Amino acid sequence: MSITPGPLVLIEPYAHRGGGHHQHALTALAATGASLVIAPAGLSEELSPLVRSGARIAAGPDGAAARFLLSAARAAELVSAAGRRAFASRRWPRPVRRLPHQIALLARCLTEAASLRTARRRAPHPSAVVILSASEALHGMAARLGGVPHLRFVHELVTTEDRPARWLGRLARQGEKQVVALYPTAAVRDQMTALFPCLTGQVRAFAVDDGRRLTADERGAGRNAFGIPAEATAVCVVGGWWPYKDIATIDAALARIAAPLHVLVCGVPLDDVVLARWHRQPHVRLHTVPGPVADQVLRFVYGAADAALVARHPGVGKESGLVMDAARLGVPLLVSEHDPVLTARLADQPWVRSYPAGEAGALARALDRLSTQAPARPGSSAPAVLDLHPAAEQAAFFTDTYARLIKECR
Repeated sequence: MSITPGPLVLIEPYAHRGGGHHQHALTALAATGASLVIAPAGLSEELSPLVRSGARIAAGPDGAAARFLLSAARAAELVSAAGRRAFASRRWPRPVRRLPHQIALLARCLTEAASLRTARRRAPHPSAVVILSASEALHGMAARLGGVPHLRFVHELVTTEDRPARWLGRLARQGEKQVVALYPTAAVRDQMTALFPCLTGQVRAFAVDDGRRLTADERGAGRNAFGIPAEATAVCVVGGWWPYKDIATIDAALARIAAPLHVLVCGVPLDDVVLARWHRQPHVRLHTVPGPVADQVLRFVYGAADAALVARHPGVGKESGLVMDAARLGVPLLVSEHDPVLTARLADQPWVRSYPAGEAGALARALDRLSTQAPARPGSSAPAVLDLHPAAEQAAFFTDTYARLIKECR
């Protein structure tokens, strides 16, 4: 007798954190049908729509094994944090300074394993099990400890395995056969394949399209909320100022612009010293929305802007949630040419303006041109340019890929 597949199981280890496009993807995917959402550290306030979506939610571990694994993960996190404080000085040898980060990899693996154990109890016959924000290491160990085959999105390579983690990885190498890794870009795939040549993986965009493009009313409401006149020009800089973002080039460009410009900044962390400098620029009118914000507020920010500004350092090849936001919401895009693959995809798109990464003069000229040569708004075909799939299509992809994985595991 055949067994009817159960729900789509979505595991998000960072569901307790505000902000980030992982929250939007989780909400959109959970709304596609019967889903089980596993949030090992609980849900942030901005994920309250999940409760209304009808998805079942496991906000914490279920079962003795899951509770033990999650307790071990939290203990490892404490050790890692203490180690980072103790070994922060460069006087320590590099392997010693890296040890806390290796322990952090173990903590993430244990958290994933606890979530997989919870999935095993809550949904014994799932249509698919997906870790939406997975660690870049110890893939097989997570599968072996969790006891569940799964798909795992690896967004970027931040910490590589040193000898202790590699040793653990070798112990659980057979567990990699129970995993399909999903990489949001070819650049991330190439990095990971070099380190884990036996790990099955493929490229698949992480962000999903929920079909909720900005309306004219929302754009007008956004302008009114920030007091931006209809004839003025505005750009938004969304998201925390992380090291891969080229805030220095934006800083230098805003000092060179000749046309008045409203700049909306939204995210966390931000640099108050840089913001104060922007506030003093003669042609800049600054609007700041600090901290993680609800989706409706973020839509006001995007709606108020004539273009979304994305600036990254050359060579950054991870998926940009902000570029995906522009395509799905219908916001023109001003983007650095930091990634040759992305630049080629966006070439000749009427809703995109690009500039050479790191060149403040070119960015300043592009910002000045916005007032006289505004790019068109992205049409309904824009998401396809970036392989941005509807949420229902993404869910179906998970189910099909998982079915093949289960068949191979047998």
